[in-house]
Amino acid sequence: MNTTFTIFLVLIILVCILLMLVIMVQNPKGGGLSSSFGGSGNQVVGGVKKTGDFLDKSTWTLATILVVLILLSNVALKGSFSDSDSKLLNGDPIETTAPDALPEAPTPAPATNGTNTTDSTQ
Repeated sequence: MNTTFTIFLVLIILVCILLMLVIMVQNPKGGGLSSSFGGSGNQVVGGVKKTGDFLDKSTWTLATILVVLILLSNVALKGSFSDSDSKLLNGDPIETTAPDALPEAPTPAPATNGTNTTDSTQ
């Protein structure tokens, strides 16, 4: 596996996990983490003020980082695979070969009437 691909993959997964956590913490009705840390009033718990604004800015920042990482990974990976382009895209003729001979079909077994073919005298 390509090292550049691995680095971008790990970074993209890390940003996705952080983005999921930040989105899950938010509550669109105003009762989430931001209200308990003073986002709805003047109270400050643990020195955090305006947690809602922080969560909103961090969501947009992480989403922007995710888009930039995806675009950069596309550019970086295109350069690493340029030597293995398709023959169709290059215009090279494709060699076609027909099989030498088709395999023979198996012959069907003779049908039996359900009688025993051995002669038995009693």
